[in-house]
Amino acid sequence: MSVDNYLERLASGRSRLKDLLLQKDNRFCADCNGPDPKWASANIGVFICLKCCGVHRSLGTHISKVLSVTLDEWSDDEIDAMIEVGGNSSANSIYEAYIPEGYTKPGPDASPAQRAKFIRSKYEHQEFLKPSLRIVSGKSSIESSSSKSFLDGFRTNSSSSQNMEGMVEFIGMLKVKVIKGTNLAIRDIKSSDPYVVLNLGQQTVQTSVIRSNLNPVWNEEHMLSVPEQYGPLKLKVFDHDTFSADDVMGEADIDLQPLITSATAFGDAGMFGDMQIGKWLKSNDNALIEDSTVNIVDGKVKQEMTIKLQNVESGELDLELEWISLDQ
Repeated sequence: MSVDNYLERLASGRSRLKDLLLQKDNRFCADCNGPDPKWASANIGVFICLKCCGVHRSLGTHISKVLSVTLDEWSDDEIDAMIEVGGNSSANSIYEAYIPEGYTKPGPDASPAQRAKFIRSKYEHQEFLKPSLRIVSGKSSIESSSSKSFLDGFRTNSSSSQNMEGMVEFIGMLKVKVIKGTNLAIRDIKSSDPYVVLNLGQQTVQTSVIRSNLNPVWNEEHMLSVPEQYGPLKLKVFDHDTFSADDVMGEADIDLQPLITSATAFGDAGMFGDMQIGKWLKSNDNALIEDSTVNIVDGKVKQEMTIKLQNVESGELDLELEWISLDQ
């Protein structure tokens, strides 16, 4: 596919998704009725707000695959699935068909516990579905659903009910761009097959594996919800092995406080021109190669850094962090 054709397809997909979002029923979160949702569950087919998005992420992608309407790249199949479901009203007519009389859905200002309980009841435990539509032992009693993605949204996993991340209040989102690695450690005969694992709270995301490369280029973006009581962003690099446990190729902790504190202090970054608003200083206690500044760039709060991997003989990683507030 040529670059022009790719860009044309991408623009067409975004236009179709935007048209769906502009429908009256999709201008409010499917779960709490909060205004102007900027997120969606691509396999369930609903538009949701950032607070509900955090709970959806805790369910696991086998139940709800969360994407940003404006920040993520959507596949044609994902957009087709959303359109096939038809939006929030259509999905809720199924998922909320049997809400008990007198039951009150959480509102936009609901507590994290109320929000999490409702969303888990609705999608994970399927308590409000017509009984004949509920999944039993992973098999549906109906096979003629109008959308494969709709059925995919019913898939449950008993272990996910033990995940308490949905009970946490989220204060924003963190976009982590893993750019590249330099001079990574050798863990095979002459090279390594590296990949990066990022962990924040109970959330874990992973880059792709790059084969036989000590200077890999990923340029991959990953989204994480930031809990109110956040700690460091933990990073580990592994060497992928087919027949044995993956070897560790270094690790590092990234202090998020400079980024989040600076972003919170300035509020709406779109009101300011490009400027430096904060800094994470290199010290003997952290993995920074040099001081890392927090900047407003084109109305977005970003922080670039080069990390020296710890507990390993060699290796550096280049990263870019972006803070996404609740209002975006």
